Amino acid sequence: MRKANKRITDFSILIELLNASPVGHLGTVGRDGWPMIKPLNFAWHEGRIYFHCALEGEKLDDIRHDERVCFEVDLPIAYVKGIPDNPCRAEYLYRSVIVRGRARFVTEPAEKVLALDALMRKYEPGVSFAPYREEKLAITGIVRIDVEEMVGKEELGKGEVRDRALALLASGQSLPAVLE
Repeated sequence: MRKANKRITDFSILIELLNASPVGHLGTVGRDGWPMIKPLNFAWHEGRIYFHCALEGEKLDDIRHDERVCFEVDLPIAYVKGIPDNPCRAEYLYRSVIVRGRARFVTEPAEKVLALDALMRKYEPGVSFAPYREEKLAITGIVRIDVEEMVGKEELGKGEVRDRALALLASGQSLPAVLE
């Protein structure tokens, strides 16, 4: 990362970001050599990223072609308005995580259930859909990303703006906000 002061060094913040972000973006490389990005729901569990999918399709074809993937999530925090005589002072405050790893198809029923449970805890907390029926497990694709590198970046502004951005993050209120 070019600007070290923007790197998130606290691993717990990266995990919070992965757990809080409802949508991630999977980057793959297709057989034609072109990169492809797909938004998807996902869950972080014990150092891995899981997502469910159909048993066939473009992203699975890409993974079969090259298991190396990139995965990104971001959290917009606030838009800071520019000042009237200098609109270029406007900026967006955010946090993001980029993961590089290898995607693997999960075939073991126990790991499929583990992944589905992790997804349900994230998207439907307090609701249990287990036990998963065997016929549903057979028609549900699960992919695991084994993380090899994870880098976080943030732009939280400076001075009073940074203080306000950190207060927004701590407040739990709906983001993004507009700061003047």
